[in-house]
Amino acid sequence: MADTSPRLDRRSWVLLFVLALLWSASFIFVKVAGNEIPIFTFVLLRVAVAALALHAFVLLSGRRYPTQPRMLLRYVVMGLINNALPFALIVYAIARIGAGAASILNATSPIFALLVAHVATSDEKVTAAKLIGILLGIAGVAAMVGPEAMTGLTSNILAAGAMLLASFSYGLAAIFGRGFRGMDASVSATCQLSASTLLLLPVALIVDRPWTLSLPSTTALIATLAIALLSTALGYILYFALILRAGGTNAVLVTLLIPVGGVFFAWLLLGEAFTPAKAAGMLLIGLGLLVIDGRVVELFRRPGHSGRGQFVRPGLEP
Repeated sequence: MADTSPRLDRRSWVLLFVLALLWSASFIFVKVAGNEIPIFTFVLLRVAVAALALHAFVLLSGRRYPTQPRMLLRYVVMGLINNALPFALIVYAIARIGAGAASILNATSPIFALLVAHVATSDEKVTAAKLIGILLGIAGVAAMVGPEAMTGLTSNILAAGAMLLASFSYGLAAIFGRGFRGMDASVSATCQLSASTLLLLPVALIVDRPWTLSLPSTTALIATLAIALLSTALGYILYFALILRAGGTNAVLVTLLIPVGGVFFAWLLLGEAFTPAKAAGMLLIGLGLLVIDGRVVELFRRPGHSGRGQFVRPGLEP
């Protein structure tokens, strides 16, 4: 039976890589502002400023908001499973197992998305190419963060479980986001971030008590503005556009590329070393994406291929 699942066409690949760069850059912004702004307040500012900017864009461009209560409720659910819940779990996990181990577990999001899609959809089923490609990508992420991060996976089982639950939440959200077909991507991003703001507001108020904090530096405020407008507002427009164009299981592949972008920005802006292990990890991730893309596999299945590792012209077989 032919594979009829959504594919990553050329435009989808561009969206995927740009989104990975935007979300990778967020780690730099967090590094700059995170020392001055408590984490829950920082994330609240991130989603709230992004939501305000997108509301202005939607209103000025004449786009329409959804008015059906059922659709609005779906955006609240999306804000919960794609922002509020996984963020809280990730904060808990990173504090106990470290960012390296957390990044490996976060890379399992595409597997969860694939399993959810296999059960819940008719056109995004598990295939050998997708599964092998995702496993290669996870291996690449593990190679990039190094063997020392692996110890974090067994040092705190509860924290590792929390990180896996966050990854499942991201995978579930990618498939749940298919339900916004027919909606403009910028409107979907606006509604999701508005819901996330409402969900995170009481948490930030109770935990951080932001009214007691001193005013952050100009540099920290600029970093917060940048992560809100670029990594969040623009990033989620691209994310919803990618889900609608290429499907949820393909959109969540961005979790495999985020570590690559993180290494690039750390090398470019922070002067961190680019090691052979990181290069090997990138190659594994690239190979995994090629397998998922399917074009390489299809090339070897064409009638002009001899099946013995070389190409021959039709009609000239020995």
